[in-house]
Amino acid sequence: MGAILKRGIKDEYKTVLFDALGLCTVALGANAVAQNLPKSGYPVLFILSMAIGGLIGRIINLDGWVNKKANQRAMKKGQSSTNLVEGLTTGLLLYCIGTFSIVGPMMSALKGDNTYLFTNSTLDIVTSAILAGNYGIGMALAAPVLFMWQGSIYLLTTIAGPIISNELITELSIVGGVLILSSGFSILKIKDCKTVNLLPALLIPPIFFLIKSLF
Repeated sequence: MGAILKRGIKDEYKTVLFDALGLCTVALGANAVAQNLPKSGYPVLFILSMAIGGLIGRIINLDGWVNKKANQRAMKKGQSSTNLVEGLTTGLLLYCIGTFSIVGPMMSALKGDNTYLFTNSTLDIVTSAILAGNYGIGMALAAPVLFMWQGSIYLLTTIAGPIISNELITELSIVGGVLILSSGFSILKIKDCKTVNLLPALLIPPIFFLIKSLF
């Protein structure tokens, strides 16, 4: 719907929506960090996660690989593949990283409570329309990734149950908040942090807690 409606929106209005989305992205990222950082028992972990994850992403050149794939899959004539990558990165971070997106499927699996999932879906409806209005129909590629992400969390929670701790959720939410902030800065053209290269940072907290549990 967003991709269709954008044809009737003037460029100056698109710019306003684009700036508004960037500001909201920054606000959501800052809120995730501010809410979860005081709860963290390991306040340095997110710094190590960003540093180590960023190095891993740069070494394997995730950003370059994703841009190459986007070039091959440009779904609309005249659409910039770089813009599509930026949109997909932003969308996937907003959809997949955050308290609702992580806790939602967990609560559904553990208690049959879908409240967080429904709340998250409502927010995603608005976000998806705005993102598609700016980046085009290619944003639909985020849907299967989101399905696999939340489906995997649901499945793993069903299997693992109590093994997944609140501490891990807190640390993931902090790292996710920083990544969302990075994406917001890119949208607002403040600083292109190549957020795709930073995504491996999300793997560091689970690895840390896994190692911690062994000793």
